[in-house]
Amino acid sequence: MNAMRDPRDEARRAVAAAPGNPIAWVVLADAELDAGDGASGEAAARRALALAPGHPEALARLGRAQWLRGQHRAAADSLGQAARAAPRHPGIALWLGHVLEDVGEAEAAADAYARAHALAPGSAQIAAYLLAWRRRLCDWRGLDALSAQVRAAVAHGEAAVEPFAFLSEDGDALEQLRCARLNAIGVARAVRPLPPRGPASDGPLRIGLLSNGFGAHPTGLLTVAFLEALRAEPGLEVHLFALNAGDGSLVRQRLEAATTLHDVSALPHTAVAMRIREAGIDVLHDLRGWGGGGTPAVLAMRPAPVQVNWLAYPGTSGAPWIDYVLADGFVLPQALETGFSEAVARLPRCFQPSDTRRAPAAPPARAECGLPDTGVVFCCFNNSYKTNPASFMRAMAVLRGVPGSTLWLLSGPGRGDDRLRAAATSAGVDPARLVFMAKQPHAAYLARLQLADLFLDSNPYNAHTTASDALWAGCPVLTRPGRTFAARVAGSLNHHLGLGELNVADDRAFVELAIALGRDPARLHDVRLRLEQLRASSGLFDMPGFARDFAAMARAMADRHRSGLAPAPIQLQEASS
Repeated sequence: MNAMRDPRDEARRAVAAAPGNPIAWVVLADAELDAGDGASGEAAARRALALAPGHPEALARLGRAQWLRGQHRAAADSLGQAARAAPRHPGIALWLGHVLEDVGEAEAAADAYARAHALAPGSAQIAAYLLAWRRRLCDWRGLDALSAQVRAAVAHGEAAVEPFAFLSEDGDALEQLRCARLNAIGVARAVRPLPPRGPASDGPLRIGLLSNGFGAHPTGLLTVAFLEALRAEPGLEVHLFALNAGDGSLVRQRLEAATTLHDVSALPHTAVAMRIREAGIDVLHDLRGWGGGGTPAVLAMRPAPVQVNWLAYPGTSGAPWIDYVLADGFVLPQALETGFSEAVARLPRCFQPSDTRRAPAAPPARAECGLPDTGVVFCCFNNSYKTNPASFMRAMAVLRGVPGSTLWLLSGPGRGDDRLRAAATSAGVDPARLVFMAKQPHAAYLARLQLADLFLDSNPYNAHTTASDALWAGCPVLTRPGRTFAARVAGSLNHHLGLGELNVADDRAFVELAIALGRDPARLHDVRLRLEQLRASSGLFDMPGFARDFAAMARAMADRHRSGLAPAPIQLQEASS
């Protein structure tokens, strides 16, 4: 293999040759930022500004560096200055949109994305950012045209758009694979892999998990009880590589007690990869993938001999450096395998664990939550970007069919709630029947969930952690499993729980069953009673059992590698207790 040139080395030679050239320092800042080194990127950007005060390109790199280092307000200020100095620069407008998202200026971020798209209407990458943010704001203007532009660009290999946002488009697994591969190609071009690791030494199997969610975050909440149970499995060492700093939460404390946790949040990509390599990890699970805050470049360096896509990114990595995707037979049936670059490793139970040590507190009064005293409470606490026009109109049909019912939603950013109220009015539903819940601490959220009678899921990106939370709190989930991994997670939970009748075939069946349950209190009560019984008896919430299966799967992957065999599909039978 030819040695790859490091763009930073070339940029450093350029500034050494012309230290008074501000553009050379801008190029160096870009190279450092692409390598995940925010401190060095900021230093280079500040040197460029010292040579050319107010230069918009230098200000933009300073903003990017500040954003990478978590200094979001300062980043917004720097990029705001850059945008004012270069009002016709679409890239600067795009970066400004990113940081405005993070400082909570939701509508201003949308304006920045719209400005970037107006300046570069042919850029599918910019269109994708505008599309994703409009979905989050429930601003459905021009949605179909933007989606068509983005999907066409992916189909023709013309642009690499963010795979995570692409999951919300109504495509299939093959489209998602093309999208992921385009991004993987770009990462591979910029990364120098580590030398191959030699044969593993004798000793315990070293399992690694890489994520930016090890704390009070959906990933931490899903994994903490399972990782505690994994301690009982013999012959394992479990290492967490946290891309997020400690948040002081109880979940973080439990994770630190259950595993060896490495805080790599301040390290550039190469240093993170070296920490994984130095820990001697045999099987590394990427718990972020193409999601926000993930580090595909670290995985592309091949720090571990076996690497697995699991849990947080519900689709294929499209990456040659990921060997397996950890799934189950429902969420990833054989019919979808052609849409995955990885070998499929199927657990005998649902691929998604849960924190079964949570005990929901007593629910508050309905009035305290803004709910009416009587009437069926339907809910959908999915993030706002999942609430697309089709799913919302389906829910409106349910409300029209169940007099006196309410739809309880998670409040979204910006003016999203007002837009949904307007959409309800247009659908012939009194907007007062929509009740919005602000984000709550997790314990308070679980307590409130108990007031909901039935969860109405969304498509094509359905409830994942949210569905698990609802079931744990005793709220049944009605879903329509679709044709992608992201559209089948809630269905997998229902299937493995034993409530497969809540997995319906189409939108008509969804509306009919929701109305039937909403108008028949005895039938709905029976479903909720069965959920309570199954929650205690099914394998869905059996974390010691999940830990046994997970350990057995990791051993099977490692054994194939040690035997010199290429990754291949693995169908694990349920491990005995």
